Amino acid sequence: MSANTVSRRDALRTSLTFAGAAVVLNRSQRANGFVQANDRPRVGAIGTGSRWCQKATGLNGGYGSAPDFRRYGDYVAVCDADSFRRELASGLVKEWTGHAPTSHLDYRAILDNKDIDIVHISTPDHWHAKIAIEAMLAGKDVYCEKPMTLTIAEGRQMCDVCRKTGRIVQIGTQQRSNQNFIRAIALIRAGRLGDVTKATVSIGGGPTSPEIPTAESPSTLDWNLWLGPAPLVDFRHLPGDNGETKSWSRCHYEFRWWYEYSGGKLTDWGAHHVDIATWGLGKTDTGPVSIDPLMVKHPVPFKDGHPTDDSRYNTATEFLINAGFADGKEIEIRHDRGNGILFEGTKGRISVNRGRLTGKPVEDLEKNPLPDGALEEAYKHRPLVDHFRNFFEAVVARKEPISDVFSHHRALSTCHLAGIAARLNRKIEWDPQSEQIVDDEQAQCFVSREPRTGFEIDV
Repeated sequence: MSANTVSRRDALRTSLTFAGAAVVLNRSQRANGFVQANDRPRVGAIGTGSRWCQKATGLNGGYGSAPDFRRYGDYVAVCDADSFRRELASGLVKEWTGHAPTSHLDYRAILDNKDIDIVHISTPDHWHAKIAIEAMLAGKDVYCEKPMTLTIAEGRQMCDVCRKTGRIVQIGTQQRSNQNFIRAIALIRAGRLGDVTKATVSIGGGPTSPEIPTAESPSTLDWNLWLGPAPLVDFRHLPGDNGETKSWSRCHYEFRWWYEYSGGKLTDWGAHHVDIATWGLGKTDTGPVSIDPLMVKHPVPFKDGHPTDDSRYNTATEFLINAGFADGKEIEIRHDRGNGILFEGTKGRISVNRGRLTGKPVEDLEKNPLPDGALEEAYKHRPLVDHFRNFFEAVVARKEPISDVFSHHRALSTCHLAGIAARLNRKIEWDPQSEQIVDDEQAQCFVSREPRTGFEIDV
C-alpha cells in the first residue's frame, strides 16, 4: 500500500506537467469514433452491482448503465467488494468483448494500471469521493454515478482536484441529457416564464424497515472493505419481499436509507431533481443562504443529529424543506406531490419530469417555437446526445461535460444541507462563498466526516 502510494505521488509530481499532453493525445486518439477496437477507451469498473443490470446482480431489478456505457468504451477490468457480483460482471464483459477482464478486490489495482483510461464508479455513495479523487490523481478520467459525494467537504475537494489535474469527470445525473429537462431549461432561458422565482422539487418519501437483526455477512462479501471509510458496524440482514435485493439490510442497494452511507431520498432523487432546479434557477455557481426544515419525519429517534437506533433505516421518510437564496429565489424540497419539478415565474409555470413537460409556455411552443439552436445552447452549445456519449465526447475534446463536478457540487450541497437541517430539525444559515454553516458549530460538524483509519483519501 505504501509503495503504491509513494510511486503514484512521485509519478504525479515529476510527470503530470510534461507527460499530460501526451497522455491526453493518446486517449483522444483512442476515443475518437468509439467504433474500432483500437480507437476505444479502456474502462475500469469499480462497483459492479445495480448499475450492471439484472444479470450482474443475479437478482431482480437493476438499472443497467454499464450495457449503455460499453457502446463507447471497452471494460477491461472490474472491481467489487463482493466476489459474486464481480464474477457476474466479468462474465458479462467477456460476452460483450470476447475477452475476460482482470478482476480485483482492491480498486487501486485499476488506478495503478496505466493502460486504463477511464474509471466508472458505481460503488455506494460513501466510497465515491475517495475513489474519484484518487483516480483523477492517477491520471484517469472519471464517470461517477450520482450522488457525487457523501458530504459537502468531499465535493469541494473533488472540485479542487478536478481543477488541478484537468481530468474530465461526468456525474451520472442523466436528466441533464434528457430532452424534457433541456427543453425546460431552454424555455426558462428564452424568458418564456419571465423571472423564475421558485422551483418545487417533489422526490417521493423514503422507506421504513422492520428491525433488522445482525447476521453473518455473505462469504462472497468483504464487509470490512464494503464499509471502507464508514464506521465499523455489524452486518445486518433480513430476507423478505423488499426491493431488488429481496431483503432489508445495511448493504447492497439498501445502503441508500442509512445516513452512514448516503442521504436517503434527499440525495437519491434529490441529486437528480435539485440539480435541475439549481440549473433552471441559474444557481450552479452559488448556493442557498438558509435551509429551513418546515416538516421532517424520521423512522427512528435522533439525538444531536444522530440516530439512536442502529437496527432500522434512519433517513427521512417525509419532509418539506425550503432552501432560500440571497435574491429571494427558493427551492422547495418535498416528499409528496408525485415526482418532478415545478418551475414558477412571473409569466408562467411549467412542470417537468422524465415522462412529461407541461404548462402553458409549453403549449405556446406550437405557435411560438424556440429559436433554432436553443436546446443546443442550453446543452453547453453542443449537439444533443445521450449522457454517456456526452462524457466520451468530452474526453476526446478535453472539454467540460454537461454534468460537471462544479455545478453538481453546488446542487448537491443543497441536498446535503437539507439533510443536515433535517437531522437537527432546525433552520440553518449557509455562506455559499466560504461554504460554511453560519454560527452553528454542531451543524458545521456534519459538513465533513472523519473517515475510518486506513481509508483516508490518498492525496
